[in-house]
Amino acid sequence: MVIILVHISDIARMAGVSSATVSRVINGTAKVSEEKTRRVEEAIHKTGFNPNEIARSLYKKSSRLIGYIVPSILNIFLSEVGRAIEDEAFRNGYKMILCNSDENPEKEAAYIKMLMGMNADGIIITANNENLDEEIRHCPIPVVVMDKNAGTHCTASVQSDNYTGGRIATEHLIECGCKKIVLMRGPQQYCSSKQRYLGYVDACRRHQIEPRFVNSRYSYDEGVESARELFRRYPDADGVLASTDLVAFALYKVIYEQKRRVPDDVMIVGYDDVGLSRLMIPTLTTVAQPIEEIGRLCVQLILEQTEYGTIQQRDNVLPVSVKIRETTKRKEGV
Repeated sequence: MVIILVHISDIARMAGVSSATVSRVINGTAKVSEEKTRRVEEAIHKTGFNPNEIARSLYKKSSRLIGYIVPSILNIFLSEVGRAIEDEAFRNGYKMILCNSDENPEKEAAYIKMLMGMNADGIIITANNENLDEEIRHCPIPVVVMDKNAGTHCTASVQSDNYTGGRIATEHLIECGCKKIVLMRGPQQYCSSKQRYLGYVDACRRHQIEPRFVNSRYSYDEGVESARELFRRYPDADGVLASTDLVAFALYKVIYEQKRRVPDDVMIVGYDDVGLSRLMIPTLTTVAQPIEEIGRLCVQLILEQTEYGTIQQRDNVLPVSVKIRETTKRKEGV
């Protein structure tokens, strides 16, 4: 395959215009007659000319890039949100750059600095870094945070109603007849995990059930260890609310190893409603977050700020619901 480099001067010669006119057409920096614009566009189409995006970003102070910084690309929920972000960004003429911080504040800061240097048009970030708001204090581009409230220097925040999610998941297990309900509690440095825990505790107390929990991080391997600890501490557990769907998959593995049955011996409710929750057997009852809406809204908030200089709503909380499938069922006599 032979690659032929085409320059602005080549386009200008083919279209019979000056190089400056070609630049104006590409960048939209000045009005050009319809006839000249048509000739330039035809020349670009014939040659497959691709403008130097780096040079354009330096000139226009915009690269039409949106950064997406996550604590782990192995988190299925964040990956599915990322897909929604990429779809919405591309639909609006932008590209997405994925950055994996490994929950390391230094990496977060390095990626923020990198995206600023690339003239990115905005940053979407999920982080438990308590100093995040100070890190972006002098950031000249919009920053939208996920799963926590917007700080003083953030443009906006997007999160689902995590308190309600924890509450309605617990109430569903109670309605099914569960009496010994255990929460696999997510990391409490995350606002979302803290709110789900509060929803769980309030639902238990309202129904005079003792709150029980084990700590669990958002990974499969650590979910397996947490599930084993759960049954060591609470062997009589008959209902479990997992911190994420991925942790629910790990829990199911441990239940299977112990020759318990789902949902007859133990009922499971996950959290997120990722695609795999509908593929496991039995299919997973879970709290559904509006994944696509979260991704779209994050992008739309950045575009509102960059294109109009303002946003309609700074803190955005989206509703959740329980998707009832096969890992829960109403017990006889309930």
